[in-house]
Amino acid sequence: MMSFLLLFLFFLTNLFTATAYSQNQDKHLDGLAAIVGDNIILKSDLSQLVSMAALQQQINPANDYKRFQKLQLEILQSLVDQKIILEMAELDSIEVKEKDVDNALNKQIENFITQAGSKESAETSIGQSLKSFRREFWPEMRDRLISEQYQYSLLSNIKTSKEDVFSFFNTYKDSLPMLPALINLYHLLIVVKPGKESKNIAFETIKNLRTQILNGESFEKLAQSFSQDPGSKSKGGSLGLVKRGSLVKEFETVAFTLEPGTISNPVETVFGYHLINVQEKQGDKAQVSHILISPTITEKDEQRAYHLSLELSDSIVSLDLFKKYAAKYSDDEKTKQVGGNIGWIDPLVYSVSGISSFIRKNNLNLNECSRPVKTDFGYHLLWISAIKPGGKPNLSDHWIDIELMALNQKKMLWYRNWMKEARKQVYIEMY
Repeated sequence: MMSFLLLFLFFLTNLFTATAYSQNQDKHLDGLAAIVGDNIILKSDLSQLVSMAALQQQINPANDYKRFQKLQLEILQSLVDQKIILEMAELDSIEVKEKDVDNALNKQIENFITQAGSKESAETSIGQSLKSFRREFWPEMRDRLISEQYQYSLLSNIKTSKEDVFSFFNTYKDSLPMLPALINLYHLLIVVKPGKESKNIAFETIKNLRTQILNGESFEKLAQSFSQDPGSKSKGGSLGLVKRGSLVKEFETVAFTLEPGTISNPVETVFGYHLINVQEKQGDKAQVSHILISPTITEKDEQRAYHLSLELSDSIVSLDLFKKYAAKYSDDEKTKQVGGNIGWIDPLVYSVSGISSFIRKNNLNLNECSRPVKTDFGYHLLWISAIKPGGKPNLSDHWIDIELMALNQKKMLWYRNWMKEARKQVYIEMY
């Protein structure tokens, strides 16, 4: 029941994007599926969404027409509900600023370009120019933001009391899903860093490449031959149109102060040494290419990182000491400021497979520091500060989880009742 609410709200929120795509695919007015207040739903839009959903759910209308027809009615009702939300938002004078629509649309277009690899490829993928897409999609993006803002305003004030949680649990305790066991995990990361000799070799290599470019060699060809950035190497070093704030600090500082057409001096970052070439600037964005030469990691570098992590492991005897050392030595900038705390995780499915595998195989005890754990990121020290048992939900171990389930159900029931009343206030005609 709770998953239904989450899926329903997710579908409702993202319906605008799918509708916009369908309008781009079929612009002719081929009939109405429904009228909702001042809004219309085209049959072409409905058909496109139903076809996409049928494909995802593997429904063949030729073999299972009743199921297909049911899906069609469900999607049409969801589209109608979407339009009802817009109508009610207008009655409540919900508005969004033009700059917020512009920013959201810019982000959408940047995602297109990033996924496609270039502006030209993005335009080919959507079948029109980005300028045309922006113009056509702008109203849909505005409606999407209005809908999201209105849904948030409707549901954000709904809270649960202790009585709600007890009542929910007593009613549904026999049908609640099993919960995974969780651990509150801390880590300290020691990255394997190249030694001085390797850095000197990489620096001399990047200097030599810069000299070749200044003497007339092609930046793009040298990038394809020598750059060690696999993501941009094949594209002649092109990173595409990048936005200020999306790059590492040292790289970005140079990229946004460099005159277009100028080749930078070698720039050092955590990845190695770069040559940067800016083709053009557009406000807080720039079309950037680079060549990366990364220093070679030697066996001596590996040993140095391992021995440091081993020394730290032998010294850590408490969580307070772990936090202190993490703040001082950890190379994970995101967690070192909070003592290395990653938070509650399911160790069986944690995204860093090396950590997940180590915890499963080595049975790391509560409140003890692990030995060094090797992953693609370097050497980790781990500390489990608390364990939340899994299994059948109960109020003593899983209060927060059950409280969230109760809240979601309360929101779902409230939303159903709200939509039932809203339908009475809006003119609806379905064909």
